[in-house]
Amino acid sequence: MLMHNPLPLSRRAALKTISTGAFAAAVSKSFSAESSTRRKMTINLMPGMIGVRAPQRELIELAHAHGFESVEPLGSELARMSKDEIAELLTTMRGKRVQFGAAGLPVDFRGEESKFTDGLAELPKIADALQRAQVTRMGTWIMPGHNSLTYLQNLKQHAKRLRQIAGILDERKIRLGLEYVGTKTLRDRFHFEFAHTMAETKELIAETGAKNIGFVLDSWHWWQANESADDILTLKAEQIVACDLNDAPAGKPKDQQIDGQRELPMATGVIPVESFLNALQKLGYNGPVRAEPFNKPLNDMDNEAACAATFEAMQKAFALIRA
Repeated sequence: MLMHNPLPLSRRAALKTISTGAFAAAVSKSFSAESSTRRKMTINLMPGMIGVRAPQRELIELAHAHGFESVEPLGSELARMSKDEIAELLTTMRGKRVQFGAAGLPVDFRGEESKFTDGLAELPKIADALQRAQVTRMGTWIMPGHNSLTYLQNLKQHAKRLRQIAGILDERKIRLGLEYVGTKTLRDRFHFEFAHTMAETKELIAETGAKNIGFVLDSWHWWQANESADDILTLKAEQIVACDLNDAPAGKPKDQQIDGQRELPMATGVIPVESFLNALQKLGYNGPVRAEPFNKPLNDMDNEAACAATFEAMQKAFALIRA
């Protein structure tokens, strides 16, 4: 988990944000007017994945300034806010036409039992704050293997733990999305493989028996799993909690790609982003779509530049969505 800078937005940063915001609003006005009328999904700012570090209020300002329509809610920070502070934050967001996307799950359910139980004990407090902030989505990822648990053993452990997590979230009307990880070079590190395709993740979700668990769909892992738009169309819109968008470095075979070395959407054309997005559009998906490039040059930029580059890439991708 990335740590976020707890300092408030400085006067200089605020002035820069306001200036940038006026420019971004002018540039993206025609895009937003045309695009938002024919889609329900939102272009979401997920800061950690693009190297942006900022507290919640500053993230909202950055999202508004650069044209993003939704922003990641920071559960731990929201849990430190009073009800009045959260209400004020929501009023600010409505004025800026920015909504919350999906929060990250703060529970480590993949390893030791003690870490899981500690995280589970803290979850209600964070989930309560997210509910006050009108957040209805939370996501996490599934490790695609284990060095000591067989597939069946791992399935049972995941199902048991995720069922407990889902129960806490369901009481707060929050859906949990699971992201399968398809990267072969990552899977190859483990002695026993685990769920790394949409079909296997469907089986895992069914094993939990929870009604509020669905998918986080990532275009990288969808591509790595050799899946197509037809696979996405086997889902219902309400089964998809959040989506991630990216591209892959050119000139490298799929089975040699490295999970942490990606590109912004539309950078190379290796991943069929158009097919991915239009399948979501056909389903009527209405949640956040986040850039997740894991890209060092992008991460080395300052917050403003990283947000600008990310929104430009997302804008290009969303322009491919057909009515």
